[in-house]
Amino acid sequence: AQQGRVREKVYGKQKIYFADQEQLPAASDAELRGLDGAIAARSAQLQALQQSCRHMEAELKDLNSSMTTPEVTREIEALRKDCATYTEKLERIKSATNHVTPEEKEKVCREQQLYRREWRRRKRMATELLDAILEGYPKSKKQFFEEVGIETDEDHGVVLPATT
Repeated sequence: AQQGRVREKVYGKQKIYFADQEQLPAASDAELRGLDGAIAARSAQLQALQQSCRHMEAELKDLNSSMTTPEVTREIEALRKDCATYTEKLERIKSATNHVTPEEKEKVCREQQLYRREWRRRKRMATELLDAILEGYPKSKKQFFEEVGIETDEDHGVVLPATT
């Protein structure tokens, strides 16, 4: 600092030393334009490299998340086994001789329709009866059902089958 090569600034108890820029040669306008051009070229090069790096990182992420060759081989083998099992099951079903005849199917459908109608009729009768009782009952419907021990279809998640 005493020789003038380095400058000194005092801030309270601290001293800061830095190079004296007045001793450095001043750059001409042509040199500054050349340096600006070099900076622009380097910035463009940096942008291109960063873009390339992002592209490669995305590709690496895709490759890391995809299955490896041994995993794909195992998956294909498992799928082939499943396919063979299903094919065998299909052949057994096709070759079965105990198919349901249309008459048997119609009979089962009629019975199901009869039981569904009966279910509806009995549910309606029970609901009407319970509503009549509840008209004179001082407590709520829920309390009455609890006291008597009535369990409804809704309590068990049972839904009346749709008409087909």
